[in-house]
Amino acid sequence: MSDLKLRVLIPASEIQQRIEELARKISADYSGRSVLLIGILKGACFFLADLARALTIPARIDFAGISSYGQGTVSSNQVKLTKDIELCIEGMDVLIVEDIVDSGVTLTYLCDLLAKRRPKSIRIAALLEKPERRRQPVEIHYLGFQIPNEFVVGFGLDYAEDYRNLRDICVLEQ
Repeated sequence: MSDLKLRVLIPASEIQQRIEELARKISADYSGRSVLLIGILKGACFFLADLARALTIPARIDFAGISSYGQGTVSSNQVKLTKDIELCIEGMDVLIVEDIVDSGVTLTYLCDLLAKRRPKSIRIAALLEKPERRRQPVEIHYLGFQIPNEFVVGFGLDYAEDYRNLRDICVLEQ
């Protein structure tokens, strides 16, 4: 790790401001209803926690573990469910909370899996997206930031389990 350098891409203050904006929009869209937030482990935990606290509507929380990266910096396109949700989602409004949408392979897999459980609706909130890396179409209903095709860490995003605790989103450079 000593030969790797970090360059701040999105400072913590901008992240928090955008999360507040997203929470206002989500709260308005689900006004009078409750929503089930499904955080994708481990990366989305920081985003989910801040988003949930900023909502003004009732929200339940559950987690799914799903991976297509392993220890690398590029998606393997081999999706693996590492932890299933615990709650029954039939008839519920579900909001999948993801740290970053890259190829779209992982979210396509998860949306298909959850749709079989007959929720009332499924929408996606993502902190980041890299649109130029998309391989499968994914509709992101609530998006924090579009970023260039660079490998980022911080605010839950990792490189081989390191850097998740950074407050800023940073580009990892050699």
